[in-house]
Amino acid sequence: MPEPKTIYIVSDGIGETAHQVAKAALGQFAQGAFRVVRLPKITTKAQLAEAVEESCHEGCVFLYTLANPALRAEMERLVTEQGLAAVDVLGPVVAQLAETAETEPLGVAGTMRRIDRSYFERVAAMEYTVHHDDGRGLATLDEADIVLLGVSRSSKTPLSMYLASKGFKVANVPLVYGVEPPAEIFELDPKRCFGLVIDAETLAEIRSRRMTGLGGYTKRYAERETVERELEWARGVMRQIGCVVVRTENRAMEETAEEILRYVRM
Repeated sequence: MPEPKTIYIVSDGIGETAHQVAKAALGQFAQGAFRVVRLPKITTKAQLAEAVEESCHEGCVFLYTLANPALRAEMERLVTEQGLAAVDVLGPVVAQLAETAETEPLGVAGTMRRIDRSYFERVAAMEYTVHHDDGRGLATLDEADIVLLGVSRSSKTPLSMYLASKGFKVANVPLVYGVEPPAEIFELDPKRCFGLVIDAETLAEIRSRRMTGLGGYTKRYAERETVERELEWARGVMRQIGCVVVRTENRAMEETAEEILRYVRM
């Protein structure tokens, strides 16, 4: 197998933007065709020249995100003079936006990583969701943006965490056949409640695969008859609440989440 070519990420920040672009592009090539090396925190022309000189060799390419206009101009000069393979990841986009908006860009490195209000909102949402997983935190259930209901293994927890990463406070409450549902769920605004349903065959298969790691469950837990009885009972609870019912089988989690968010945004 030939030696992998090298992609050098050059940045006056940490190079995360170019690194993500590189990762996306590498999905189009065989594994091992390239290796990625970051050259971050370059803040002077001397550092830039040294980094390029020491790294440059046959079969390499530079991806650079240099917010500082002087550094970007210097990189363009080095690329031209030395005949390097290079791509300015950020420059053309920033230039076009500046022209469209008729304003000058800030020229500040690392703006993608600035902590803003939305960051703290996502952290708060994640903390709330963790503390309201699997029926916990019923006393503050009314603070949730979204409440997910469903039987065991209907994707409540992973979907909750995904929605929390988008900044929504999510609680999930298991519906257990033979156990009275918590009274708190009947006091909520139905528009914030979503019942997760899945076809019996798929759920039985999921439970069967998980039996080994689910200590304390009997074989009946994954039997088709048990699953159908639980699902029918859970749908009755959902009808009583008046919540939106969302199917989860054979769908990507992002697709299910987007369906829920369409209702939330109404």
